[in-house]
Amino acid sequence: MATVTRENIGTLHDKLTVKLSKEDYMPGFEKTLKQQAKSANVPGFRKGMVPVGMVRKMYGQTILNEEVIRTAGKKLEDYMTGEKLSIFAQPMVLADQTRMQPDMSQPQDIDFAFEVGLKPDFEIPAVKNKAKLTRYKIAVSDKMMDDELERIKRRFGKVESQDTVTSKEDIIYATYEPCDEAGNVTGEGTTIEDTEMQDKMPAKLKEMVMGKKAGDTLVFRPADVCTAEELPAFLRDPLKAGEDAAQHNYKLTITKIGMLIPHEMGTELFQKVYPNAEINDEAAFREKIKGELTNEFTRIAGERLHNEIYELLVHNTPIELPVDFLKRWMREGGETRKSAQQVESEFGSFEHQLRWQLISDKLLAENAISVTREEVDRDIKTRVMAYFGLGPDDEDQAPWMESYMGKISKDEKMMDETYRRLLFAKLFSFLETQFTVEEKDIEEDAFFKLEDAHAAHHHHH
Repeated sequence: MATVTRENIGTLHDKLTVKLSKEDYMPGFEKTLKQQAKSANVPGFRKGMVPVGMVRKMYGQTILNEEVIRTAGKKLEDYMTGEKLSIFAQPMVLADQTRMQPDMSQPQDIDFAFEVGLKPDFEIPAVKNKAKLTRYKIAVSDKMMDDELERIKRRFGKVESQDTVTSKEDIIYATYEPCDEAGNVTGEGTTIEDTEMQDKMPAKLKEMVMGKKAGDTLVFRPADVCTAEELPAFLRDPLKAGEDAAQHNYKLTITKIGMLIPHEMGTELFQKVYPNAEINDEAAFREKIKGELTNEFTRIAGERLHNEIYELLVHNTPIELPVDFLKRWMREGGETRKSAQQVESEFGSFEHQLRWQLISDKLLAENAISVTREEVDRDIKTRVMAYFGLGPDDEDQAPWMESYMGKISKDEKMMDETYRRLLFAKLFSFLETQFTVEEKDIEEDAFFKLEDAHAAHHHHH
């Protein structure tokens, strides 16, 4: 009769030994042999007429090994179910055991030793004690409103041609070509066309183009006109070249100079920006923009609060973990083996993720937070409708929706991502009610200077 014994070998780290007697595995072995004899293809014998002894000789040892492993695995599974063991990953065969090979002619007792990492029991003090958190309310200042209006006026403005580069606001249409020091184009590289505001060019190049006319050319080396910070971005765009191009010569030809004339305030602008809204005066226009900025700030502040909650829970929930087992599992449990060094360097972020998984699983289960298939479908549908500028009541304008949803429902990745997004949105909405959250007004500059949640919680350790 098979027995399983359990002994502790470390923090939440147990050794399970499965003892099999020959009565546990031989009947299954004999049964499999007979089945194999019925289906084996052996030259000189009709199918189903192969003698069992022959199958035993040809395949017996392999069949026996498989049967022993299968039996041991089954007994282990039954034991863990009976004991309600909640474990990480899978049991792993103990590293240092030399296993006896089962012998067909002299079957005997066989031991298998496995190690398992046990999931911990833990409390979540931050939720229990209703920890204090801050929800920031970012004020939309007058200056921000003026800047946003200016940006909109420029975005919807028009470009007028002019002769000379006179201001940093000018738009410069130019070509860049690889050349020699004298400016003779080498013909190897391609001509790159670029349109850029003078103000966005590398600092030295800005000075060089100021006062130039359409048709004027300059020869330069990227390394000479860019600071160390500017160089990588300038090589990438506009030059679309690798690092070695920093020392090459380029010929810049100004093809056209434009001056951006911002759109003037008035009903024409209101209509261009909000074609579906009735906006008749500047006050209403400003109000609409302010509403959008406020919504965006509410979203950003909400994300910050959620990051705070996440970091607070991960760093301030005492959870013991079977570290030795987890490191071995990381080393050997994946498709490719990892070196001890790799495991050490990855363990920090792995542990961070694992802690969050344990905490969120516990919170979801204890508070019965779940997402239905209908909710997933509805969310996808709403987002698709919004993409086409349709509201939830406009389904009659989307007769293709049903077949589209049929297709999407087979996209497991999309369905799973939507499910997880909705699930965690519900979890965080619930968590917001579990802490002592105070609202605090803050200026935009001050908000973006706040230390991020991750760094703040790392100081506690």
